Amino acid sequence: MPQTDSLTAPAYPDFYSDPDVIDHPREYFAQMRATAPVQREAYNGSLIVSGYDEAVEVLTSRDGTFSSAVSVLGPLPPLPFTPQGDDIGEQLDAHRGEMPWTAHLVCFDGEDHTRHRALLTSLLTFKRLKANEEYLRGLVNRLFDAFAQDGGCEVVTQFAHATSTYAISDIMGIPMADRAELLEMLGAPPSQIDGDAVHKIGPDPLVFLKERFDNYILSRQAEPQGDLMSDLANARFKDGSAPPYERLAEMARFLFGAGQDTTSRLIAMAIRVLGDRPDIQARLRAEPEKIGDFIEETLRIDPPVKVVYRLARKSTEIAGVETPAGTVINVSLTGASNDPRHFPHPDDFDMDREGLRDHLAFSRGGHACMGAPLARLEARVAIEELLKRTRDIRISEAHHGPRDARRYEFEPTYSFRNIARLNIEFDPA
Repeated sequence: MPQTDSLTAPAYPDFYSDPDVIDHPREYFAQMRATAPVQREAYNGSLIVSGYDEAVEVLTSRDGTFSSAVSVLGPLPPLPFTPQGDDIGEQLDAHRGEMPWTAHLVCFDGEDHTRHRALLTSLLTFKRLKANEEYLRGLVNRLFDAFAQDGGCEVVTQFAHATSTYAISDIMGIPMADRAELLEMLGAPPSQIDGDAVHKIGPDPLVFLKERFDNYILSRQAEPQGDLMSDLANARFKDGSAPPYERLAEMARFLFGAGQDTTSRLIAMAIRVLGDRPDIQARLRAEPEKIGDFIEETLRIDPPVKVVYRLARKSTEIAGVETPAGTVINVSLTGASNDPRHFPHPDDFDMDREGLRDHLAFSRGGHACMGAPLARLEARVAIEELLKRTRDIRISEAHHGPRDARRYEFEPTYSFRNIARLNIEFDPA
């Protein structure tokens, strides 16, 4: 029987604005899922999908029912048009250019998305990633050297963000002289509860990188340098046609931004687990071959991306819930990856659980994260080298309180899981 009733405001907090949900997203989605794995929230009218099977159904749909045009910010800001009828395809196409992030691949649909994604995916080869591993190990150790004598560091800025930004810069071929400046230029993530800068809710939130990346593409079209940026600058679609350089530069900007952001969050959250769970840290020191499994369970239990969004182009149903055309669908990667129907005892951090890679931290379907292999590599190398260089890693109680009363602050963003600061102490090896 279709469900259509909205939730009442007193029963559930507002996912998009309540600070407590920022701090405790797993608990929020568990509460929602316990009531129903698909249901409408009362504040912005989006449909919350918190169940595993239901999330996979939406994410892997290929019949054009769901659009990715709202995939980053969901219902905020609202659609620039009033949906009419059971198929809003023409309305969406007419207004797409007015919507946030729509200049970038993450919001493309259909054949347009397929062609551009195939172009980028062909460049992120196993050989290229493997060649990046040696640089990564040297990078991680250089970063550690900078604070080794301090016996501690602030992980997010001094280690995680720097590791991921320099790593994607290296694999893309961004000039060495530009890397430190780009590290400083990348600011807070989009979809902040406290409000966004105007450019972050426009069609191209990475517009501040435009001139720089336009120059990268044009210079490599003139003089290829054998790096990923050169391959992208001279890439062709399968039919042999060439995208305009402006589109190639947009793709380069998106690859750079997405390539550092998710991985930085993953590394920081993994180190938080090491500090909070001495038993897990001790096991990884004794069994370093389990670090890959540790990364997967970190991704499952607290994913770097909490939710992705879809827009119903056509009226449909999701798990029996009526979904009119124009409905924004909040697909919870956190909720799905902690669904006890698929992951027994989801609150347990279990590196030995079956189906470790069944989680949806990197989404699923045609829009699954193409950079997942790179993120896994960077996180694994960062943890491997950090454990080699230390004898013990501890969360700083001066900054975060004792183990039974930790205090962590998260960036006020509803789409992403961003720990704002993570201070650790360690004994150098």
